[in-house]
Amino acid sequence: MRINQNVMANNASRNLSSTNVQLGKNLEKLSSGFRINRAADDAAGLVVSQGLRAQVSGLRQATRNAQDGISVVQTAEGALNEVHTMLNRMRDLAVQAANSGGNDAAARTAAQTEITELKAEITRISDKTRFGGVDLLNGSYGVSPAKVTGFDADNAITHTAGDDFTINIATTGNVTVDLAAMAGVSGAAAAASIEGSINSALSAAGNAYAGKVRVSSQSVGAGSALTIEVSGLTAGQTFVLADGTGTPLADMGLTGAVTAAAGTGGTFQIGANAGDTVGLSIADVDAVALGVGGVDVTTDAGASAAITALDTAISGVSTTRGKLGALQNRFESMINNLQVTTENLAASESRIRDTDMAQEMVSFTKNNVLLQAGTAMLAQANQVPQSILSLLR
Repeated sequence: MRINQNVMANNASRNLSSTNVQLGKNLEKLSSGFRINRAADDAAGLVVSQGLRAQVSGLRQATRNAQDGISVVQTAEGALNEVHTMLNRMRDLAVQAANSGGNDAAARTAAQTEITELKAEITRISDKTRFGGVDLLNGSYGVSPAKVTGFDADNAITHTAGDDFTINIATTGNVTVDLAAMAGVSGAAAAASIEGSINSALSAAGNAYAGKVRVSSQSVGAGSALTIEVSGLTAGQTFVLADGTGTPLADMGLTGAVTAAAGTGGTFQIGANAGDTVGLSIADVDAVALGVGGVDVTTDAGASAAITALDTAISGVSTTRGKLGALQNRFESMINNLQVTTENLAASESRIRDTDMAQEMVSFTKNNVLLQAGTAMLAQANQVPQSILSLLR
């Protein structure tokens, strides 16, 4: 019998310590609900679980994004519904005015007065309908402005009398912009004059993009850089600038016959991963863009032409509303799919990371009993060396 090394007590102590560690882990898992509380619990499982957790979180946000998309569509479609109502009223007035046998000039003038007010309201709705701070119906929503950027590295931007260039925007016809009044003008002043000249020419030609051309200058004098952009283009549309007399485009650092494509639609992130998006662009619906800006029912020919123009406008708005309605249905299907996917991925993550409470309770009960038994056996092992005292009496 030996007293320097109590092997039995050492063995009991080692087992008791191991049981105590395991019992602590049992309590941690039972109290937190997680099987993996730190990477050491299951390193490989943690990696998989974190990936699934990121996907689940992203999908939940994507669901909210899709719901925002529905809100955007409903806002735009609700405004277009009122535009439809006004177009129908304008058509009724045009049909009434076309009945020259039963209407005198005063009646037609009254009809035209109402039509003028309705056109103004359609344009106001187009300009003022917003979601948050984003315009929806003025042709800018979801469309990056087409841009042509030029840089003149050597000279100040100047133009001589007679300089002109031709601008063609979205196949609406050529418009000649005369820059004769710009001789000697440069830099930011030239940018403002160019912008005014282009928009004035477009307005005079009844072009739908009048007022939507922007020209900016980043510096003044030598080395001035000009950017010309057009908002309101739908996907696939282009605008073309071509040199006229005196090569003013070259003077501005812009090459002749430049074509720039319109941008893409407004983007909704409807998935957890990069690139999982849906685009939306909404055409301009002001009176000019719809082709009813010049409607005049005070004459027989004007009333007849108004009916045709309004039919085209009604058809165009119907197409836009149909597109929005189809997209809303798509968003709703997306939401259903996202919710199901989220549920399945959350279940997968739970199977990896969460505690099986029944199984963990079995382990806890076992380790609790072993802890009590180990404590008792350690006490017994510590009593054994005391029997040596009887040999010393």
